[in-house]
Amino acid sequence: MAIDVQMTSWKRSLSGAFTAMATAVLLCVSLTGPVSAQEETSVPAWLQERLVERVMHRRDNGEMMQLVRPIAESVNDGVVGVICGGRPVSLGTVVARSSLHVGASVATTDAYVITKRSELSNDPIRVRLRDGRMFPARVAAVRRRSDLALLVIERDSTGTLPMLRPVTLTSTTPVVGSFLISPDRTNRVIGLGVMGAGPRRVEYRGMLGVQLNPNASTAGAQVEQILPNSSASEAGLESGDRIIAINGQMQNNKDSVMSTLRMVFPGEIVQLTIVRDGDTKEVSAKMREAAIVQESENDARVNGARNIRLSGFEEALQHDTVLNPDQCGGPLLNSDGQVIGINIARAGRVVSYALPSSLVTVEVSSMIAEAGGK
Repeated sequence: MAIDVQMTSWKRSLSGAFTAMATAVLLCVSLTGPVSAQEETSVPAWLQERLVERVMHRRDNGEMMQLVRPIAESVNDGVVGVICGGRPVSLGTVVARSSLHVGASVATTDAYVITKRSELSNDPIRVRLRDGRMFPARVAAVRRRSDLALLVIERDSTGTLPMLRPVTLTSTTPVVGSFLISPDRTNRVIGLGVMGAGPRRVEYRGMLGVQLNPNASTAGAQVEQILPNSSASEAGLESGDRIIAINGQMQNNKDSVMSTLRMVFPGEIVQLTIVRDGDTKEVSAKMREAAIVQESENDARVNGARNIRLSGFEEALQHDTVLNPDQCGGPLLNSDGQVIGINIARAGRVVSYALPSSLVTVEVSSMIAEAGGK
């Protein structure tokens, strides 16, 4: 990706600043203003020094965010906010523009954006640009294995199309310990993270939240117990229900039900056909991450808000940037401003995952071809 010339003047000092950030921050940290005798008594000097030291050593302090801001600005207008059902659900990364051949000329039409698929619903989708304008969008293709969706930004009510510049995906893989930058749609730095592990497979385990009777002799699988706070509980399943089909596929026994459910990613909705008191009913349930369903209340509080789907990726980079669930889907940059991945999941207190650009490039190419673009 081309980087603005103005970045070069400070870029030489970036590496040193990362390793000596406390010194950089010290320039902007001071305790100023009149202090009364009462305040001096209530806030001992040793505590003031401890607080200053703690702020000074934070990686995401204000001085450091200002230092890396030019890197985030290198993506220009290549990041959008994705709104679904009237609320922000993710970020989106502009990856290409489609072209329409008219005779000997080529007209630029819709823009393609990739985002996190599992955060989308059937509600109308809109994207918000850097300048705040809103445009309608539609899903043109999805990839379950990578949890990616390809959006096409369409014309607004005035017939206007946004002129967005796609980002350039770079297949460079940072070394473990590298600093990584995550920008939002306004080119603000969401967070500064450190690469914790290189590309690897992240296994998943979805959970419906039912315990099945192993001795049932009838077709399908009989529900013996419902786990509290699970998808099954939210969907209204009851003990004694018999699951006879999943997504229209008939189930012969307990093993068949379990095998079918294992193929469903967390965040996906399954349509269950059940028999209850002799009546056949259809019930929809959204699969959840087993780790989240089974964690304690204290673990949930420590880990904080996470994505509906936070695992099940063929290949992912791990870093420790603190992201909100609706901040996934945007680009992940190295210290040179190159887009080396797409943030795909907030998985834990110090664990976030990103799909490497090498994988994203392949997925984007196939999705655009599926959508009929070039």
